[in-house]
Amino acid sequence: MSNTTVKVKKLKEQAVLPKRATEGSAGADLYACIEEPVTIAPGKLAKIPTGIAIELPDSSMAAFLFARSGLGVKYGITLSNSVGVVDSDYRGEICVGLCNVSDQPYTVQPNERIAQMVIMPVVCVSFVEALSLGETERGAGGFGSSGKL
Repeated sequence: MSNTTVKVKKLKEQAVLPKRATEGSAGADLYACIEEPVTIAPGKLAKIPTGIAIELPDSSMAAFLFARSGLGVKYGITLSNSVGVVDSDYRGEICVGLCNVSDQPYTVQPNERIAQMVIMPVVCVSFVEALSLGETERGAGGFGSSGKL
């Protein structure tokens, strides 16, 4: 498999570059670039800066931000928008929206791993209005229409 290079610019001196924890890790950890701890109360949101910006090679890729499973399962800290999308033409700071779905406050520490970033291909498509769509066995059934198993 080829190795694609993503340019990373530190916007703040104390920023930590994304790192994969193991060779088999799909995502690279993103780190909180904050000077003081930030406490997220139960049911509240926080926007945590990473202190970095990236340049993807071209428009056939995007960066997707996912929650870290340990933060979600152990502490109820997840992404406020479920999955963050960093478009190939965005050059601003990557910030991570976190939410606390637990009943306990959680404090994010400086340089703590707060999310993971996965670089994935995207398919650029054109949308065309149609008067009808092809038939399928499922049809318009949604939200559980295909059964529980």
